[in-house]
Amino acid sequence: MFTLAHISDIHLGPLPKLTLLELASKRITGFVNWHRNRRKHLFPNALIEVLEDIRLKQPDHLAITGDLVNLATKSELLSARDWLEMTGKPLDTSVVPGNHDAYVRGAYERAMGLWHDYVRGDSTPAVYDPERKLFPYIRRRGPVALIGCSSAIATPPFSAAGFFSPRQARETAKLLKAAREEGLFRVVMIHHPPVRGAAETHKRLVGIGRFAEVMQEAGAELVIHGHTHVNSLFWLDGADGRIPVAGIASASQGPGGHKPRAGYNLFRITGSPGHWHLQHERHQLNQAGTGMELTANLPLLPHR
Repeated sequence: MFTLAHISDIHLGPLPKLTLLELASKRITGFVNWHRNRRKHLFPNALIEVLEDIRLKQPDHLAITGDLVNLATKSELLSARDWLEMTGKPLDTSVVPGNHDAYVRGAYERAMGLWHDYVRGDSTPAVYDPERKLFPYIRRRGPVALIGCSSAIATPPFSAAGFFSPRQARETAKLLKAAREEGLFRVVMIHHPPVRGAAETHKRLVGIGRFAEVMQEAGAELVIHGHTHVNSLFWLDGADGRIPVAGIASASQGPGGHKPRAGYNLFRITGSPGHWHLQHERHQLNQAGTGMELTANLPLLPHR
C-alpha cells in the first residue's frame, strides 16, 4: 500500500508589515481582504492540528497544491520555505504553486527559487534556473507517479484565474503516457480545479478544455487540486476510464466560517496496472477546533 496525504491553501499568516512600495500594486486589494475577511477565519492552530494528525497516519508522501502564502512578499516566501523545511523533506513532499504564490509579477520566480527542492521533478537540475520551465514535472515514488502542473500566474486586481498552457498540456500528456508504460499509478497535482463550474468565473482555470483533452488522450488515476477552499469530488473522462478529481478545504480554516473547516485528503493506493484500488479518506477539524475527525471514507477506484 502507498498512502498519499493532500493539503492545500495554507495561507501562512499573519501578514508581515508591508512597505508602501509593496502596497502600490494588486497587493492593496489582498491586504484589505485579509484584514476584512480572511484573517478572521484562518487560524494557525488549525494547520497545526492538520499536520499533527497527518503525522500520526504516517503517509508515504505529502502533496501540497498551492497557495502557501497570501500576498507573495519576499518575507512571506522566505517564511514559507522555512515552513516547508519543518513540514517535510523534499523527497517526501511535493508542491505546486497557487495564484497567491504568484500574486504579482516576479513573485512566481522568487517562490520557485526558494522552494526549488519541493517543486522540481526527478530529472530537474538541483540548481534553480529561472529560464527553465519547471512544470510539468514527474516524481516517481514507489508505485506512484506524481505529475505536478502549474496554473499559477499573476493576474489583475479582483482576478484569481489560473492558466494551463498548450505547451504544458503537451508535456503533461507525454509524462502521463510514459508513466502508464512504466505501470505507475498517476496522480496529477494542480491548484485550480480543472472542472467546469467548480470555481467562479473570475477564479476559473483558463485552458480547462486543454486539461480535459489531456485526460481523454493520456489518462490518469487521480487528480488533486485546491483553490476553492471546499471539499469536493468530481469526475473527468479519461483514456482508461473515469478519473476522480478531489479538492480539499484550506488547511488553515478555523471553525465558524462560511467555508468548511480545515482538513486533508488521505488516499490509500493498492493493486497493479489495470487493477488499481483507491480508497479516499477525508479528515476534518472538529467543530471545537481541538482535533480531527473522519468525515468521508469511500472507494474511488475501481469506479462503480
